Amino acid sequence: VVGGELEKATQFAKLLIEGAEKEVIQTLFIGSSEAEAVKLFANNYLAMRVAFFNELDSYALGHNLDTKSIIDGVCLDERIGGGYNNPSFGYGGYCLPKDTNALGSQLANDNLNLLEAVSISNTGRLKLFVDYVLSKKVQRVGFYGTEMKTNSLNSRSSSALELAKALAQHDLTVHVYEPTSRDRFEFLNYVDDKESLEASCELVFANRISNADRALFGDKLITRDIYGVG
Repeated sequence: VVGGELEKATQFAKLLIEGAEKEVIQTLFIGSSEAEAVKLFANNYLAMRVAFFNELDSYALGHNLDTKSIIDGVCLDERIGGGYNNPSFGYGGYCLPKDTNALGSQLANDNLNLLEAVSISNTGRLKLFVDYVLSKKVQRVGFYGTEMKTNSLNSRSSSALELAKALAQHDLTVHVYEPTSRDRFEFLNYVDDKESLEASCELVFANRISNADRALFGDKLITRDIYGVG
């Protein structure tokens, strides 16, 4: 999707397509304001979908239901499909929070409130896990990675990092084993390996974790990685 004056947009699109792996790239040329709206609404839809399946998971947890069975059933509907449906601690990263806040505030001025509710839902999802930890009366909590997404090199604005921040603000000691992210934060205690993480913590959060590593943490592990995508 390329926005702007057609001739310049066409030249720019050719530069992008030259390095693409696909032989056929569908290209849409529209106005620059419309292109910006496409980007905002696309990211907001993805955030809304993440929030939807997270709320489904929160409901299942609250009513002692099997989350995976419900998601599998919902996603059998071809209109819904099976993409972007694996629960998490919330959406994070650079794009989704920024774009949901930006577009949500604009839409609220027009009395369009759906996307504002998405941000509220995401905040509520974080609070659910904070409240759970506080109810357990533990003092040492661990994180198996705080990266923005699997195999990324940074943690900034990730949902796991926001959860770690929230727990640290309750005077809990937060330990982190960080296999991929290069970011380091002073309020977190980094360990060199996952075995040290297991030994030093009473609970361990993992937004995404390989099936091979689940057994290491046993009952200490808290993850909503229903499909085990790692």
